[in-house]
Amino acid sequence: MTEAAMVDKNSKVLEIGTGSGYQAAVLAELSKDVFTIEIIKPLGEQAERIFKQLEYNNIHVRIGNGYEGWPEESPFDAIIVTAAPKEVPPKLIKQLKVGGRLVVPVGERYQELLRITRTEEGTAIEKLMPVRFVPMVND
Repeated sequence: MTEAAMVDKNSKVLEIGTGSGYQAAVLAELSKDVFTIEIIKPLGEQAERIFKQLEYNNIHVRIGNGYEGWPEESPFDAIIVTAAPKEVPPKLIKQLKVGGRLVVPVGERYQELLRITRTEEGTAIEKLMPVRFVPMVND
């Protein structure tokens, strides 16, 4: 997913689904800033403590609903979603820069990893591979 997002040292990245924080730490090594959202409060708080201990000053954590994204920090060069929504969340596409990429597993039982690039005209969608992720929670 990180490779598919095509991040670089100047990228501003949004991650949906912090979990343990591993993916955010990888992204922090490769990009300028990482904004990560976790819906499960204890997971997000634990990851945030670890980021501080490891001095990842370019990772910013929010406890909340990933379907909403982080509009006040948008636009993003890349957004990576680490859980599977039934459909692509339209608010996330709106938070991409033109040329930005959203990497997201989509579906219920059968899921497809998509890379959606925002264009001047709308979006370009690439199907990357079949995958299996936990469902994305919308609370």
